Amino acid sequence: MSVEPALQWPAEGNARVPYRVFSDPEIYHEELARIFLGPTWQFLTLAGELPTPGDYLTTFIGETPVIVTRGKDGAVHAMVNRCAHRGNLVCLKRRGHADNLTCVYHAWRYDLEGNLDSVAFRRGIAGKGGMPASFELKDHGLQKLAVDQFGDLVFGTLSPDAPPLGDYIGNQIGSRIHRVLHGKPKVLGTTSQILHNNWKLYFENVRDTYHATLLHSFFTTFRMSRLTSEGGVDIAEHGMHHASYTRNKIDRVGAAASDQLYAGIPSLRENFRLAEPGFLSMIEEFGDDTTTQILSLFPNFVLQQIQNSIALRLVLPKGPDKTELQWIYLGFEEDDPAMSALRLAQANLVGPAGYVSMEDGAVGNFSQRALPGADNQASVLEMGGFDHVSEENRTTEASIRGFWQAYRPLMGF
Repeated sequence: MSVEPALQWPAEGNARVPYRVFSDPEIYHEELARIFLGPTWQFLTLAGELPTPGDYLTTFIGETPVIVTRGKDGAVHAMVNRCAHRGNLVCLKRRGHADNLTCVYHAWRYDLEGNLDSVAFRRGIAGKGGMPASFELKDHGLQKLAVDQFGDLVFGTLSPDAPPLGDYIGNQIGSRIHRVLHGKPKVLGTTSQILHNNWKLYFENVRDTYHATLLHSFFTTFRMSRLTSEGGVDIAEHGMHHASYTRNKIDRVGAAASDQLYAGIPSLRENFRLAEPGFLSMIEEFGDDTTTQILSLFPNFVLQQIQNSIALRLVLPKGPDKTELQWIYLGFEEDDPAMSALRLAQANLVGPAGYVSMEDGAVGNFSQRALPGADNQASVLEMGGFDHVSEENRTTEASIRGFWQAYRPLMGF
């Protein structure tokens, strides 16, 4: 049974975040129950990753293992990867193809929708042993998730209290998803990394719209993104989701003034040059001159467009101070060879050793290492004021405040 974690949130509200929420094991376990197993929708896979009935893959919601299948009915199904008999993992592989799902421990067999089909030696042997006559197969299936799709994105929830997926995402953020995923997605590659920090530190980083040109030398030096560029942030009314965007072809103060503003900031390396500048060329495919869009859906999904590099990021908590970050790099079925090559080249911007993302993997750990002894202190989130509303600039922490606006009611803070 969940209990109320003993935490008094600061009077400043979403403009202050107690450091304790990033390290307290009790709070972390409550998050798994209230958020990841609560009334939220979480990304599971792309529908195209399960093209044929019998295809399956395994993933997680929070730390709970999940199986996602393409059923014989052609629909996508999801269920907890935990045998109803003795709690063993049913699917041991990351992905595969099967006619049924059979637990290796005692051979309880389930269909592709998670219904229990058979139990080995259910009637015993020679009239002895076996399950009692009252045992019903239909009462012992795998725990099922509700599943829905938003375009090709498959989401799941274990909570009957979650709103319809379309309402959960909303029109504002939904339109920005469709903007990027404008064709039939094709997976170009995947990778994953372990971040030695709390999952919320990474999600704060994703929603931090003004750190990028201060932390990331590549962005600033090669003019991929600067705060002087035209841009802004869209934030869902309830704060749960966000989308920040940059149009770096338009500098609000001009190139010379931008260089002057960044002159004293270490992220600018004035003398650096690219041996192959064509690497950063961009083919306009979105029709709006947006060069970067970073979008997040609470609590575990990120969609990025940086130039023509498109990727999904899945944020999986693995403990109070450990997170797995999975990357899925995308193109579209209709891409020609030149576009596919450009997407693959620009994929080097992100990921565990990306020219841009490498620093993000480090700063979360820097923050986590600084937390001991800070249980009674809080971070300050006042850049751009105190609200969590959409703005036509990125010099703000509004979308981070939006995250905490969504987080606190679920946690009872």
